[in-house]
Amino acid sequence: MRKLILIAHVSLDGFVAGPNGELSGFEPGEENLKFVAGLTKGADAALSGRTTYELLNANWPKKWKEPNATEGEIAYSKWFSKAHQFVVSTTLSDNHEPGLTIIRRNVAEEIAEIKKKRGENILIFGSPGLSRFLIPLGLIDSYWIFVNPVIFGLGLPLFPKVLNHIKLKPQSATSFPNGELALNYDPNQ
Repeated sequence: MRKLILIAHVSLDGFVAGPNGELSGFEPGEENLKFVAGLTKGADAALSGRTTYELLNANWPKKWKEPNATEGEIAYSKWFSKAHQFVVSTTLSDNHEPGLTIIRRNVAEEIAEIKKKRGENILIFGSPGLSRFLIPLGLIDSYWIFVNPVIFGLGLPLFPKVLNHIKLKPQSATSFPNGELALNYDPNQ
């Protein structure tokens, strides 16, 4: 069975963005990007909400062709341009390129079915609304949380206000020169 792996950048107080969507304080470095590109090994698909998909798709598919692209940008860009994209959206146009599947309804059931199909792992980058929906349903198989050295105070939270306690098992931790920490957890099952 394919695993659904969440990769998210958060502030120290758990927000993926400030109150107005600002990302100031999330200062990625080349080492961080190479690390994330390494996480794409063993994955052949991405899952996201419409907003995250549009942000990523506007930037990454052709980034590897830019003359000043770094090693990390090239690796991630090449993976992104080949990965099958699953996008949860009720508003995204049906006129889209091959390699894109739009999930419009029965989201939990559709994602559970996709996980059962042949293929490698599926990465979900950020997509806080979708992540908050999937977490209490137990559909996330592994968490990579990149904690940034910034406190927003208010903002868009990554984690939902869940009714049930979710226990996680620590897998690894990596620190980067920019002060960011990459923490990996799997659900205790």
